[in-house]
Amino acid sequence: MQKDMLDGLIVFLIVAEERSFSTAAMRLGVSPSAISQAIGKLEQRMRLALFNRTTRSVSLTEAGQHYFDRVVPAVRELKEAALEMREAGDRPAGLLRINVARAGYMIALQPVLRDFLDAYPDIELEVRIEPSLADIVEQGFDAGIRFGDLVQKDMVALKVGPPLSAHIIAAPDYLGRFGVPKVPNDLLNHNCIGFRHASSGQVERWEFEKGGQKIELATAGRLILNDSAALTQAALDGIGIAYMVNGYIDRFLDDGRLVRILSDWSPVLAGLTLYYADRRRVPAKLRALIDFLRRRREDVTPSTAGALT
Repeated sequence: MQKDMLDGLIVFLIVAEERSFSTAAMRLGVSPSAISQAIGKLEQRMRLALFNRTTRSVSLTEAGQHYFDRVVPAVRELKEAALEMREAGDRPAGLLRINVARAGYMIALQPVLRDFLDAYPDIELEVRIEPSLADIVEQGFDAGIRFGDLVQKDMVALKVGPPLSAHIIAAPDYLGRFGVPKVPNDLLNHNCIGFRHASSGQVERWEFEKGGQKIELATAGRLILNDSAALTQAALDGIGIAYMVNGYIDRFLDDGRLVRILSDWSPVLAGLTLYYADRRRVPAKLRALIDFLRRRREDVTPSTAGALT
């Protein structure tokens, strides 16, 4: 198809509807001479006169009427196709790809996953769980979920999940065998399970805060992990004391399988953030997830079950 084959088509239709070059010009916001020039070029390409022109009136020629009758249904189809695409864009549907750290999945996404998929049956959700911070644009993800202090400054960032604070946890079995730490420095005499961050490669230092006093400890132990689920399971197995955030572990505190210690020394931590690249173009499927997680965040309060101070 020649690249200029459709040039002037909309101008032709409006002039044919209005039977006036000047009225068509007003509808399109251009000058009457621009309308006349567009129609002239169209007639030259078609080698046919499409309009009869006098100083007082404009009417379709026989060829122009035939062309009008053929073009109108095709243009109507184009309009309907555009409307269908617009409506599809407004409806939450299609593949939604999210990149999350395991903690982000367990705390913010997993608890609402079934309800979200039930609420939006036309959305197909792909979740990639990986410890390192991903370039979501380069890798084709719609959004990511990470702790807020890790998200790049050029991203649009929204808080999701419950408010978070540090939780020092252990199984009752471990505490029964080795005693309950009363102050943070007591942890130096315990088997503390380490967590190595994928982004920095460093083993996490444990932070404490009480009454304006801040303490940071490099704890020691016989086990270092780089996965939140494995860290939780190790604590459940009585291997040692773990430094976690609330959210995923709340159910274990509620049923007594884990006990929180030193809760009065536990600082508030950076919460989880859902982030994406461009606030001007948020597809309906991503907007649905954002709104869903925001509503759930408003309903969540942190657990205080199983705490020993």
